[in-house]
Amino acid sequence: MRRTTYAVLDAAYRAGIRWIDVARSYGRAEEFLADWLEKRGHGDLTVSSKWGYTYVGAWRLDAAMHEVKEHSASSFSRQWSESRALLGQSINLYQVHSLTLDSPLFTDDPLLRALSALTDDGVRVGFSTSGPRQGEVIRRAFDLRIAGRPIFTAVQSTWNLLEPSAGRALAEAHAAGNLVLVKETLANGRLVVKPPPVLARIAARHGTGPDAIAIAAVLARPWADTVLVGPASPDQLAANLAATKVQLTEAELRSLATMAEPPGEYWGRRSSLHWR
Repeated sequence: MRRTTYAVLDAAYRAGIRWIDVARSYGRAEEFLADWLEKRGHGDLTVSSKWGYTYVGAWRLDAAMHEVKEHSASSFSRQWSESRALLGQSINLYQVHSLTLDSPLFTDDPLLRALSALTDDGVRVGFSTSGPRQGEVIRRAFDLRIAGRPIFTAVQSTWNLLEPSAGRALAEAHAAGNLVLVKETLANGRLVVKPPPVLARIAARHGTGPDAIAIAAVLARPWADTVLVGPASPDQLAANLAATKVQLTEAELRSLATMAEPPGEYWGRRSSLHWR
């Protein structure tokens, strides 16, 4: 796994990618990244990580539970210390992992003050979102203030051809000067394994894979500052990066927009996907 991680990161760096996003709950992702950074010595990268989930799956696909979520001041303190110990000053953005409307974070003043203090340490503070009510979460989180200063200046949300419901809130966040990162651009593989017919037709027209078309559709959003991909091999990375050479027409974008599912349906199906 470490060798594969290095191979993907090396290929990404050669291709010009300069942003790497990890999380405390992504297995040993921070550790692998820290080792790679030390060995390669690259000083021109932006690194973002997340706290709020703890990985407990012990590398077993049949584990009863893979992650434990806890948005508390003590969890933040512990995981920030762990992230800092591995990645040091390399962390540019630290995010609350999977913020939802029911998170206790919204009313936890000590936690909000601790997060706000990261800004004084030169670390940007953000949050990621999941679920059918992402738009509400985005707006509510950006309204949070400590001493009149916004706590969050970045958001990482799911937006893809099947689940575009957060688009308006993300456009508002971008217009207000916040950084917008887009995740799950391939709908956890659904847009690649069995691409919908309209996506397959447009991919064939451009002579590329459905992943490139799906990612190109995200790149076409003017509010998408950073578009994340999660390739498991250099070959997958190369296929994803073909998106940068695709220019979708307005007619194609309208056709792709017909693929959208109701948010509740999308997230219900996502929760039923097998863990990998």
